[in-house]
Amino acid sequence: MTNFPANPILPGYYADPSLVYYGGKAYIYATLDPWGGETLGCWESADFKEWTYRTLNWPTKTACNSPTSGGANVWAPSVVQVPDTGAGVAFFMYISVGNEVWVGRAEHPLGPWSNPLGDRPLIPGDYRPGFHMIDAEAFLDEDGAAYLYWGSGLEWKNGRCWAVKLHADMVSFDPDAVLDVTPAPTYFEAPFMVKHGVRYFLMYSNGITIHDTYQVHYAVGDGPLGPFVEAPNSPILVTDQAKEVLSPGHHAVFTHEGESYILYHRHSIPFDPAFVGRQVCVDVMRFTADGWIEKVVPTHEGPPLVQGRDAGRRNLAVSATASSQAKETTGAEKVLEGSYATRWAAATDDAGPWLQVDLGEEHAISRQELRFEYAWKPYRFVMESSADGLAWRMVADFRDPPALGSPILVEQAERARYLRLVFPEGSEASLFTWTVT
Repeated sequence: MTNFPANPILPGYYADPSLVYYGGKAYIYATLDPWGGETLGCWESADFKEWTYRTLNWPTKTACNSPTSGGANVWAPSVVQVPDTGAGVAFFMYISVGNEVWVGRAEHPLGPWSNPLGDRPLIPGDYRPGFHMIDAEAFLDEDGAAYLYWGSGLEWKNGRCWAVKLHADMVSFDPDAVLDVTPAPTYFEAPFMVKHGVRYFLMYSNGITIHDTYQVHYAVGDGPLGPFVEAPNSPILVTDQAKEVLSPGHHAVFTHEGESYILYHRHSIPFDPAFVGRQVCVDVMRFTADGWIEKVVPTHEGPPLVQGRDAGRRNLAVSATASSQAKETTGAEKVLEGSYATRWAAATDDAGPWLQVDLGEEHAISRQELRFEYAWKPYRFVMESSADGLAWRMVADFRDPPALGSPILVEQAERARYLRLVFPEGSEASLFTWTVT
């Protein structure tokens, strides 16, 4: 593979992203792959380039449980900020847990979050029998009115989209006002509303996300509740086999400094149909002069907004070796590429995995940054340094307690030519990047 400067923008496997911008920082919320987890993935960035993993108190599979709940994990967040009307800033999250929609409220993007409805969902799993009550997406219109869109089908077919105007509390609605706004037979899931000019664009995903058929469509209406008609140039974001961009979809749209962007997931590379490991990417989304959405060109480079990761921080490491590698595509050299599309992984039968970097000559080291494969899993290892590759001394011990989060920082001053990570037998041993400065 060639270089991947910016996309994917997060190190790891996340899907169904949502984004808010507050206090000079961006926050991305996303499903943990494969197929969700006990909680939700959350990342924070001040520049759209360097992202730090954050842990939320809510939602959790345990907290979001009702008599109508199904077995599905925490999926598909939609987070919006309600304008401050004198009562303070409020954020609302609409989240799919157990095949039903729950709602949370917080005064900061990182919480603490709580359920205004107590211990019940906003939309129970049996609200419309025969369909999935998932993928709720909130939309705030220019007049301050809020709307909610949700719904999917079963067995990757017969998708259905419902919409309703929310009450001012953002957590209730008139059941008699719910409309079926399914725009076309191609609709399956992941509705997202965008307004441009006087038109309302109901965007959505169609196809099967674990195959190469997933893609983004859109339909157009004169109001937030439709009716909606499929656009003549839909779909606008599709698989590009030549670029190894597979199944882009379940997106969000955001605007930053006057430019519109589409935030979406696509399959990790190389595509493995047995592994659900989707990754979050960003590309530019533009409108035509006559008011349609242009076809989106998916890229590995990403737009300037997300380019320049690690800018100004020269990685002192010049080469990397390891005790083993799991596949041809997971060699030790991958940790020096600066890409979240490639990684090193030890062989599963490696009883004592280690990863080593060579700086070429002795250097004074002030900071090391590790991006492991899973930000939400614990990693146990020791870091060692050496001047000659023969005699080693311990720099940091992450065996008890283990390292958790992303990035893992080691800011102990050292002088060495070689550095290595040594993992205990049976430990996870895989990371995307290792930056030494």
